[in-house]
Amino acid sequence: MNRSACLIFNPVAGQGNPEVELSQIRALLEPEIHLEIYLTTEEVGADKLAQKAVNQGVDAIIASGGDGTLSAVAVAVAGTDIPLGIISRGTANAFATAMGIPQTIDAACRTILQGVTRNVDIGYCNDLPMILLTGIGFEAETVDLADREAKQRFGMMAYVFAGIQQLRELESFDVEIETPDKIVKTTAASVTVANAAPPTSVLAQGPAGIIYNDGLLDLTIVAPATKTGAIAATFHLFQTASAGSAAQRDDIGYIRAERFKITTDPPQKVAIDGEVVGTTPVEIKCVPGALKIFVPSVPEEELTEKLEGLPNLQIEVKE
Repeated sequence: MNRSACLIFNPVAGQGNPEVELSQIRALLEPEIHLEIYLTTEEVGADKLAQKAVNQGVDAIIASGGDGTLSAVAVAVAGTDIPLGIISRGTANAFATAMGIPQTIDAACRTILQGVTRNVDIGYCNDLPMILLTGIGFEAETVDLADREAKQRFGMMAYVFAGIQQLRELESFDVEIETPDKIVKTTAASVTVANAAPPTSVLAQGPAGIIYNDGLLDLTIVAPATKTGAIAATFHLFQTASAGSAAQRDDIGYIRAERFKITTDPPQKVAIDGEVVGTTPVEIKCVPGALKIFVPSVPEEELTEKLEGLPNLQIEVKE
C-alpha cells in the first residue's frame, strides 16, 4: 500500500444509512489506499477539515456527501495540485453529474482507484468560490424555498415543488451584463452563470453544452413575458439540454466569457452552488484549471467517438 488519502465524510448527507455507506467506502478503498477519516459536524464543516488536510500536505483528498460538502472541499483543494476524489451521497448530486463522475459508491470508488485525473476550472463570485453555478433571480429564489427539511423529505422533488411555488410570484427585473468586450441591457426573470452544470440545472442550459475546462463561463438569460412563457422556456431548455443543442427561443439568450459584472434593478437574490449568499450586484470570474479531480478512465477510441459526436457550439447574444 503506497497511496494515502484523507476522506472527509458528511454523515448527515443524503437519505441512506451513513454507517453502512462509510463501511462500504472503507471496504472498497482501504485495501489499496491508507485512509485518514474526518467526519463533519455542526461545529466543524467540510471546509475546515479540508483546509486542515491541505495544510498537512496529504497525497489526495476524498469528499463524500452532498453538493455543499463536495464544493466546500473542492474550494480548499483548488490551486494546490492535490487530487480530489468525489463520492456523492446527496440530494441533487449536481457536482458529480456535471463532471461525469459515477454516483454510486462502488463506481465512484473505482474511479478514485484508477487514479486518472483532469484539471477543471473554478469560478469566483464576489470573491466567493463557485464550482458549479451562480443563480440570480428565479433560481436563487427556488433554492431559498427548498430548505434542508424539504430536501430530506422529498429529495430532488423539493426543488420541483419550490420552482412551481416560485412561478406563482414570477417577476422580471432589469439587468445589465458587462463582459470584457460588450455590455448587454435587458429584462429577465433569471440569470445563471455556470462554470459546470448538469442537464438538470435547466436554467443554465442556454448554450449547446457547458464545458468545465475551457477557461470560460456560460451565462444564460431567461426572460419570459408570462408565467406560461416561463414554463415553456424551462421546458425548452430541458429539451435542448437533453439533445445537446442550443436554445432557440426569443426569450432565452446566452453569452460565453471569462468574466461578468452583473447589476440588477431591483436587487436580486444570489445563490452560489445551491446556497443563497446575498444580493446583486456581482462580479464573476473564471480561474482556468485550478482544480484536479479523479475522473473515470475512458478508452481512447471511445473518447474520440464522444468528441466527434459533440455539436458545434454556436455562441450568440440576444439583446
